[in-house]
Amino acid sequence: MVKHPKVTNFTPIKHENMEEGKRQRQIAGALQEQFNDIFRRLNLSMIDGGMVSISSIKVTPDLLEARVYLSLFQVKDPASVMKTIESRAWEIKKELADNMKHQLRRIPVLHFYNDDTLDYVFKMEEILKKINEGEDKES
Repeated sequence: MVKHPKVTNFTPIKHENMEEGKRQRQIAGALQEQFNDIFRRLNLSMIDGGMVSISSIKVTPDLLEARVYLSLFQVKDPASVMKTIESRAWEIKKELADNMKHQLRRIPVLHFYNDDTLDYVFKMEEILKKINEGEDKES
């Protein structure tokens, strides 16, 4: 029986720092197109007086999970909108499976996240405007 040396300097690979592969980007692009159509068909693009759009989709390297980042514009209660979308996740996944069954072996598990980068950008612009107005008054 052959004994293998014990590896002591093992460091696990961190997937967060790895670049997305070509297949991941292809699947994410195809998913984003399908999600836009599905949201329009299921009347999920306009909820609570605001607009919901898919800002990006990230797929894990094994293609079994998809993180869907949603941009909510002028929505009164983002938490209730996210809850509404998550409650209809099964219906969304069914539509996705019907449309992508010939392109994917397994439909990925869907996780929805609120992408608040636009809110952050608007807040930063407001802060910069106030700073510039303050400098103009001092001059």
